[in-house]
Amino acid sequence: MSSKLLLAIAAVATIAAGAARADEADASQYAVQFQGSRVRAEVQAEAATVAATRSTEPAGSRIAAPLKSSLDRGEVRTQAAQAVRQGLIPRGEAG
Repeated sequence: MSSKLLLAIAAVATIAAGAARADEADASQYAVQFQGSRVRAEVQAEAATVAATRSTEPAGSRIAAPLKSSLDRGEVRTQAAQAVRQGLIPRGEAG
């Protein structure tokens, strides 16, 4: 092999070795030191209170019970058709 080829291989290997060096995966060198003002027992007591009073049901997830009506289905359809004819209910894209 020629000396130029060996020198080129050595240069590429050096560059590749320098680029392959990595730091911590969690970026711990950038972590900020934090000094809290509350004691551990206070934080744990607050967390226990929140967990005991918190609802696991998402807001608005309950379905309202069906309403009982005294009207018949036919009566409702008749009233709706009559309201459309009288122009009380918009129909189509005009409304």
